[in-house]
Amino acid sequence: MSVETLPLFPLSAVLLPGASMGLRVFEARYLDLVRECGRSGRTFGICLILEGHEAGRPAVPAAIGTEALIEDFDSDGDGLLTLKVRGGRRFRAQRLRVRDNGLQVAEVQWFQPEGPKRVVPEHSALVTVLQHALDRTGGEHAGVSGARLEDAEWVSWRLAELLPLSATQRQMLLQIEEAYERMEQLLILAG
Repeated sequence: MSVETLPLFPLSAVLLPGASMGLRVFEARYLDLVRECGRSGRTFGICLILEGHEAGRPAVPAAIGTEALIEDFDSDGDGLLTLKVRGGRRFRAQRLRVRDNGLQVAEVQWFQPEGPKRVVPEHSALVTVLQHALDRTGGEHAGVSGARLEDAEWVSWRLAELLPLSATQRQMLLQIEEAYERMEQLLILAG
């Protein structure tokens, strides 16, 4: 794992690899973060809040989070900055520090990508569950087929994104390093 410094945006939700998320940004520390990312072309990390709140004093974030890549930005009817971000690489945050403006920055170690793994027969029911979920919800992954539905990592992240799970359950899945193990947990959660 390589080590890098990453600003954090703790939330009451979990950003999963490949998933998109909308954010409303209004606190000065996060506006600074977005400006800094815009100038440098860097990303930031989203971590589930374990203790505390999204606004106000710095919250206690989970150690494992997901890199957020800014795809689009705008302002809403209230004039607040809105972002559309997409989940990138997973990381483990270490040596957390808080800047004077309250922004948390951590040294992070990136998880190594797993590489393609085919869905094994004992997990094929999860592909069917995912296809039904995609048919019901539509969205950006509607109509997907072929190689995507044979990729255990992609299937596991999309199920974690689409199933009605709690933030704690999504965080547990985010922390699992191996796709087949994540699929086993999804079988339990979807059962």
